[in-house]
Amino acid sequence: MVERIRKSGKVGLNQRGNPPAKAPLPKRRRRLDPEDREREILDGAVAFFAEVGFDGGLRDLANRLGITHQNLFRYFPTKEALIESVYKEVYLSRWKTEWETILRDPAKPLETRLVEFYESYLQAIFRYDWVRIFVFAGLKGVGISQRYLDLIQKKVVEPLAIELRRFAGLTVDAKVALSTAELEIAWSLHGEFFYLAIRRWVYDMKTPDDLGPVIRASVVSFLEGAPAALRNLKTAGSIGEALPKRAPSASRGGSRTGRSG
Repeated sequence: MVERIRKSGKVGLNQRGNPPAKAPLPKRRRRLDPEDREREILDGAVAFFAEVGFDGGLRDLANRLGITHQNLFRYFPTKEALIESVYKEVYLSRWKTEWETILRDPAKPLETRLVEFYESYLQAIFRYDWVRIFVFAGLKGVGISQRYLDLIQKKVVEPLAIELRRFAGLTVDAKVALSTAELEIAWSLHGEFFYLAIRRWVYDMKTPDDLGPVIRASVVSFLEGAPAALRNLKTAGSIGEALPKRAPSASRGGSRTGRSG
């Protein structure tokens, strides 16, 4: 986990009141294989963007790594290319395909599936770099946040919303698209856990060291309230949305309702 970098910011007399000793000459950097150098730059970029956000310049990153600006550009010719690699490293590489299997396993109760999924998922994302880069990207409009939220909606929220229909005892044709209201109900559980991470890594608030009891309590509470909310939607005629009509030249196939931002 990346820790905050603290600097004293004070230069002057030492503890005995004498001028500080002359700093030793910097050591010559050891030569690295191209693969190792690229890894060093990528790891440094993850730490850098998590600390200062995407307003941080690549010259500053190069100085922090002790390499030349030109050397950095040998491996990542643009800032966008570096950000893309950071996205793959921090978000896509930590995604586990077995999570999707867990959420769709009909042999297990929905409560068990959700607890199992979020216990594993939070271990992957409840980290300084993951949360802060995500927030900085959203504020800067870099695109990381939107792309990842699209993934979450497709692989977590939509399957959960469909499962909630069954859990609530609703009979809905599988071809009926999920409504925005249904998706928002499903999003609420995921958002609750993400806000827990925001409190810890953005607001620097104390959160439980053991998230297991929090996860189980939140899932139980969610499953007590979500079915009632869905039944209310059914009564109000807000279950499902008609698929939008496509122009004759448009590609065939259904469209997915989405959550922006």
